[in-house]
Amino acid sequence: MAAKGWIEVSDTYCKGCEVCLSACPQGVMELNMSHLTPKGYHPAHTFKDGCTGCAICALVCPDAAITVYREITKAAAPVTATA
Repeated sequence: MAAKGWIEVSDTYCKGCEVCLSACPQGVMELNMSHLTPKGYHPAHTFKDGCTGCAICALVCPDAAITVYREITKAAAPVTATA
């Protein structure tokens, strides 16, 4: 089962530089062309499912505009053999 995650992009800090888009290994990010930040930029966002919460986008963001969240799933209990 693949990890699931999501991101939040700050309208205050995102300047639409697209560095995160090219760094996303899942290819699920794009600029939101239907939204402008208060400074007049099109911010990044996820446009389809598939984010794993790897946080590469946040690491490469020069303005620290991305917060990454990852869903925590409880692992199944290990199966032990009894004799």
